[in-house]
Amino acid sequence: MSAWRAERRRPDMADVIRVRQYNGCFIVRGRVAMASDDEVNLLVIVVDVNPIWWGQQALNHSEVTLPKCIDAVMVMGNSHLFMGRNNKLAVIASHIQESRLLFPGKRWKCGDLCAEASILESNASGSKDGKYELLTAANEMIAEDIKELMTKTGQIHGQKTETVLAGSLAKALCYINKIAKDTKAGQEVKSRILVIKAAEDSALQYMNFMNVIFAAQKQSILIDACVLDTDSGLLQQACDITGGIYLKIPHANSLLQYLLWVFLPDPDQRSHLNLLPPIHVDYRAACFCHRNLIEIGYVCSVCLSIFCNFSPICTTCETAFKISLPPVMKAKKKKLKPMI
Repeated sequence: MSAWRAERRRPDMADVIRVRQYNGCFIVRGRVAMASDDEVNLLVIVVDVNPIWWGQQALNHSEVTLPKCIDAVMVMGNSHLFMGRNNKLAVIASHIQESRLLFPGKRWKCGDLCAEASILESNASGSKDGKYELLTAANEMIAEDIKELMTKTGQIHGQKTETVLAGSLAKALCYINKIAKDTKAGQEVKSRILVIKAAEDSALQYMNFMNVIFAAQKQSILIDACVLDTDSGLLQQACDITGGIYLKIPHANSLLQYLLWVFLPDPDQRSHLNLLPPIHVDYRAACFCHRNLIEIGYVCSVCLSIFCNFSPICTTCETAFKISLPPVMKAKKKKLKPMI
């Protein structure tokens, strides 16, 4: 297979991106869609890096591995940055111990992510041939931070193996709010979150997860979900409530193709595409006592807490309920018959 190369250019909305093959057979020319300078498109990618799940995939010689997944995320992020001059990117790793902002990381200088090459010189090891400096810096930061994060996996204590996905989504909302406040006056920020889910859901995070979903809905932030393994009822609800796309990919080795085809277009472009039909959403709630998903339960009339079993006292707000008992029938007095 012959190598491909993109000419080194600073991407501009009206510029033509030229792609040429090394053997000089042909030249492909395309034009990037025009975007308004008053509009900022922010994409936050949350990647599930649960070491337990990915370790099992490696032992089973699965087609999808963590390095391949990270490579697909990098290509997705690079493509998003190339789609527009004002496009911004953030990548968050969701571990079982913490949520870490991989890009822009701590070493990234404050300011616009599309900074000039002079600002990027201290963040990247230099421009590679045929690579844009911003993409070089982003790829290096993500690779280094994910390696450092996974190295700490050997220090796990306890039996906690669930991915802290709710915390990662909360961090994504905080970062979106920060970008919105730092945006110039008159600019509109359109934000969305893409979750790449690997491990199973954790019912213990149900309350925090639902709070994050409704916070995103209030801020008009879309949540998309790309699920690698078992269906996620929580993410189905998140996508349905916020207007995002939920997709459980049928072939894990085609992760990159699904990311570019389904999740790269922004919400305005999706209306012109023939995308996936809506899915059936599992709206079962998790009980507050055992964190199990239930279909029928008991609801506190004061704080709306949900329980799978009846309790005379609500464990959340400590409200005591009056137990309705059958009415007590008063005994009728027997009329004494007169003695003759």
